[in-house]
Amino acid sequence: MTKGLNRLRDKPNMKEIVIISGKGGTGKTTLTASFAALASKPVLADCDVDAADLHLVMNPEIQKREDFSGGKIARIKPGHCTACGKCEELCRFDAIFFDGPGNGTVPKTFRIDPIRCEGCGVCAWFCADKAIDFREVINGQVFESETRFGPMVHARLGVAEENSGKLVTLVRTLAKKTAERESRSTIIIDGSPGIGCPVISSIAGADGVVVVTEPTLSGQHDLERILDLAGHFGITATVVVNKWTINEKITEAIEARARERGVAIAGRIRYDRQAVEAVMKKITVVEHTSEGIAEDIRAAWETTSECFSIL
Repeated sequence: MTKGLNRLRDKPNMKEIVIISGKGGTGKTTLTASFAALASKPVLADCDVDAADLHLVMNPEIQKREDFSGGKIARIKPGHCTACGKCEELCRFDAIFFDGPGNGTVPKTFRIDPIRCEGCGVCAWFCADKAIDFREVINGQVFESETRFGPMVHARLGVAEENSGKLVTLVRTLAKKTAERESRSTIIIDGSPGIGCPVISSIAGADGVVVVTEPTLSGQHDLERILDLAGHFGITATVVVNKWTINEKITEAIEARARERGVAIAGRIRYDRQAVEAVMKKITVVEHTSEGIAEDIRAAWETTSECFSIL
């Protein structure tokens, strides 16, 4: 897999741009959708797998779906358990309890709580009676679809499931393979919010990130963290201030701080009810209107294209 990723990354004309934000609700997905509408023959990827919603605007037609397994889980086979207690002794996650059903040999057996189990496999490895199943668990699904703007790779992570970073990596890998197969030069990714594992998986190795922020004190703080993260991985970043008309003073402070850090400003996007109306109609803002907020988004896309040399 590593060789394949390196080969795709080395293609000189392929650009992988990730739209991210410090938190959810900043307008990241709305901007991603409009960028997809403005780009030339893009491949789309929704890497916000914990709360995917790009499909609500893209209306994808699913062509292929596969189960996603991000790890394994242990389960005690009551009929084989001799209640020796070795598994409970070794479990570091307090996931094993002595309240399982009897089996004719012992009145009680051990039971593994699937919520607490971290899938380390220690219990199965050391069980002398081979009484523990250790199998892959299905955490979600990944989809390859078609949209009116081009191919889209997206996923759905199960409720309270883990390994979202691994699923993000899979989505990106499939998107890159699609871009190579169909000779598409631009991959536009709706990244995960925040600075955690799924965000790192969203941006690592990308050509650039567009950070969407809001003119609030928390927006300023989140932006600093995101820019620190992008800088750590050596990824070029640009900043878009969404809903800038809410507080022009903080908008100017955000832009000044970004310039101090050597980060380009891709644009300002005004607060406009047209954005909400577009989402309600399940279309992008630039499809819904050509004025106001749509003009801001087009300007941001033009600047982004110039910054990252998108053809």
